[in-house]
Amino acid sequence: MIRYALRCDKGHDFDGWFRSSDGFESLRSAGQISCTHCGSAKVEKALMAPRVAQSRDEAADLHTPRNEYEATVEKLRQHIENNSDYVGMSFASEARAMFEGQVPERAIHGEARLEDAKKLLEDGIPVTPLPFRSRQRAN
Repeated sequence: MIRYALRCDKGHDFDGWFRSSDGFESLRSAGQISCTHCGSAKVEKALMAPRVAQSRDEAADLHTPRNEYEATVEKLRQHIENNSDYVGMSFASEARAMFEGQVPERAIHGEARLEDAKKLLEDGIPVTPLPFRSRQRAN
């Protein structure tokens, strides 16, 4: 796995792990990488300084938020996961069916292609991107 420092077109910095350099390029060109702060798909590699651990005991705790932003996003993630149903890639069709009264309304979260999300908004269906990746999709 390769860790890259990334930057979106709005100047937000974040990290990403990829199987290979080709894997990063493939995902980026397909629009599958988005900024963790604003959701922009215009993402590039940022300049990275090498990080050499002094010992294995110094490994970072990946479960503890590093700053206030990460703590807030984690709190939001927990609230959404505890109070809504994950519908995966069926999000757009589920949201539309609820809006049109075909199925009972309930809180949902999931994924949608950019075109599908835009169509929902154009049709007056209230949706918003979340500032995190679903745990169901994360490894």
